[in-house]
Amino acid sequence: MTAISPRTAYDEITGHIAKQSGAYSDWYCGITSNIETRLHGDHNVPKKDHWFMYRECASSNDARAVEKALLEQDCDGAGGGGDESSVFVYAYLKTYDTNP
Repeated sequence: MTAISPRTAYDEITGHIAKQSGAYSDWYCGITSNIETRLHGDHNVPKKDHWFMYRECASSNDARAVEKALLEQDCDGAGGGGDESSVFVYAYLKTYDTNP
């Protein structure tokens, strides 16, 4: 995956959320350096037949900016996680299968 601008990442993720037609509060967002472990391991998001999206930003600061904007839209999550290598921003629809 190629790094994209924070604006593009935000637009693509919010566009994906809009396609699902639910409330932002039904979605969880965060940042990570390892999308596979965080999304499908820690959060238990199914790899198939589930609403989720992630995008790679050029820096952790860019990823944090996108995360902050998603939190301001009322996505669930808590900013401030990750480290300097956390360049992936992600969002997924919370269900009984996911954590949370």
